[in-house]
Amino acid sequence: MSQQVQEVHQHYIAGEFTEGEGDETFESVNPATGETIAEFHRGTEADVERAIEAADAAAEEWRELSYIDRAEYLWEIYHELRDRHEELGEVVTRECGKEISEGKADVTEAWHMVEWAAGDARHPQGDVVPSEIAAKDAYMRRKPRGVVGCITPWNFPVAIPFWHMAVALVHGNTVVWKPAEQTPLCGQVIAEMFEETGIPEGVFNMIQGYGDAGAAIVDSPDIDTVLFTGSAEVGHSIADAVGGEPGKLAACEMGGKNGIVITESADLDIAVHSAVMSSFKTTGQRCVSSERLIVHEDVYDEFKERFVEVAEGISVGDPLEEETFMGPAIEPEHVEKIQKYNDLAREEATEVLVDRTELADDEIPDGHEAGNWVGPFVYEVDYDDEGELRSIREEVFGPHVALMKYSGDIERGVDIHNDTPYGLAGAIVSEDYRQVNYFRDNAEIGLAYGNLPCIGAEVHLPFGGVKKSGNGYPSAREVIEAVTERTAWTLNNSKDIQMAQGLSADIKTSDDE
Repeated sequence: MSQQVQEVHQHYIAGEFTEGEGDETFESVNPATGETIAEFHRGTEADVERAIEAADAAAEEWRELSYIDRAEYLWEIYHELRDRHEELGEVVTRECGKEISEGKADVTEAWHMVEWAAGDARHPQGDVVPSEIAAKDAYMRRKPRGVVGCITPWNFPVAIPFWHMAVALVHGNTVVWKPAEQTPLCGQVIAEMFEETGIPEGVFNMIQGYGDAGAAIVDSPDIDTVLFTGSAEVGHSIADAVGGEPGKLAACEMGGKNGIVITESADLDIAVHSAVMSSFKTTGQRCVSSERLIVHEDVYDEFKERFVEVAEGISVGDPLEEETFMGPAIEPEHVEKIQKYNDLAREEATEVLVDRTELADDEIPDGHEAGNWVGPFVYEVDYDDEGELRSIREEVFGPHVALMKYSGDIERGVDIHNDTPYGLAGAIVSEDYRQVNYFRDNAEIGLAYGNLPCIGAEVHLPFGGVKKSGNGYPSAREVIEAVTERTAWTLNNSKDIQMAQGLSADIKTSDDE
C-alpha cells in the first residue's frame, strides 16, 4: 500500500487523497484480536457533497470515451487484484474475520467481476428489434444515468464494491463510494488501485465513514442511482427515500432468513455437507447463510444426528490459520445480537441441540482473547403456522440454526420454506428431479440451489431477492438496468411516413371536404 498503516488514512475525492472537512477519525479493528489495524478520517456531509460535485463534473468527459477505453482502466485493476491475491486476501481476513480461504476468495470474486464487466465492453450493447414497417429500423440504445452512489457491506469488502462499481464505470457512469465502516482498509486499498490506473479525476471517489455519510449520498439530488448491499432495515429506508424522487433509482440487495429443504429423497452426505457450509461458513454472516433447515420426517433423525455431530466439532479459531472453519463475528455489538437471538430461541425451541454461544477458554487462540468469539448454536423447533415464533422468521446473521421436521409431500416443505418475510436464497436437497423442479417453480427466492450449499453465486448471475430481501440486483448483468437508461429508437428510411398498428398517416384539412 502506498500509505503507511500508522497514518490517518484519507478520502479519495477528485483524483487525490484528502483529509476532508471533518475533525473526527475512527479505527479499523481486527475482530479476531481486538487490535487496531489503522485509523481513518470520518467523512462529513460536506465531503460527500464535494465528491458528488467532482463526479458530476467528470461525467461528460467520461461518458464520451468508448466502452473499451473506459474498460482499460478496469483491466489494470484486474491484473493488480490477481497479482496481489495472497496479500489482499490476508487484508480481508484481518479486517472482517473471514477465514483465510474466504478472504482470498473475496479477492478472486472481485477480479472475476472486473473481468466480466471489462469484457462486456466488447459485447453488443443494446438490441435491434424488427419493425412491422419494412422501411423502418427499430432498436434500443443504452446511455449512462450519470452519478452512481455505491454503499457496500463489510462481509465482502473487496468483491461487492466491484459488483457495483465495475459495471457502473464501464457503462459510462461516475462513482461516489462509501465502504463499510468496519472494513475501511479494504476501501483504502481499492482507492489506491484506482489512483494508480490514472483514471480521470472525479470519475471514482471514495468517502470513508458511517451511516451519515451514506445517507448524504442517498439524499443528494445529484445522485442518479443508488446501489446498496446490506441490511434490510437500511435498504428499505434507502428504497423509500429514493422512491419519492422522480427519475432516481435504487437497487438494493438485502438480507434473508434462508432455508434448505431436505426431502425424504435426499442424499444425506450432500445434505449434511450443504447444511454445514450454508449455516456456518463466514460465521453465518452471509446474506445467503441458512438459518432454517426443513427436513422430512423420514430422514430427520439421521440428518439431525449427523449435523449435530459436525456442528459440535466445527473448528472456530484464528481466521489466518488454514485449519480454521469459522472465524470471529465482526464486532462486539454483533455478538450481543447473536446472543440475544440465541436466548430467544432457547425460549421457543423444543430442544437446544448445540450451544457453543460462549466458547470455552481452550477454544480461543492464544493472543485472541479480545476477539469477537461465538460458536454454532443449533436447536429444534416445532414449525408454527400462526407466525408467532420470531426465531424462525427474523434474520440473525450468525451461526444460529433451526431444525424443523415436516411430513407429507414437497408442497408442505416448500410452504414452510416460503413462510418468512424474506426471499433471498434457498436450497433443496433431493435425488427426485420432480421435487427439485417443484422447488424451482414455487420457492419465493431470488437465488436457488439444488443439491448444493445455499451459498454464493458466480459473478455473471444476478444476485438479489424478492419480498423483504430486495428491490433490485446490484450486481452483474442485472445491475446494467440500474445504471443505464434505455432509449427506444425508430428510424425511417423512406421518404414516406408509415405508421404501425395500421394508424393512418394521412393529414386531412378542411380543404379536403
